[in-house]
Amino acid sequence: MSEQYEYVPHRLLRRRVRDIASGTEGELMAVINENVSDTGIERWMELAYIRGASGREFTTAVGNVEPVHDQPRTAAVGRRDLRSA
Repeated sequence: MSEQYEYVPHRLLRRRVRDIASGTEGELMAVINENVSDTGIERWMELAYIRGASGREFTTAVGNVEPVHDQPRTAAVGRRDLRSA
């Protein structure tokens, strides 16, 4: 039987990401190709390990990971617009 896991490089490692399946945000800590089978037949899957705000890590399919982009501060922009009017 082969190894149970292997680390996979990913462009979003150590960056803020969102799990689109749950909507939870956190820091992408690792992407690991894991044998997720509990039988004798191997079944490999790339899992993303994300550390949430609580400090706990959770996993999701790597395809569910998207970068979190900073949102513009609409309240501050609105105040600036009022002052200039």
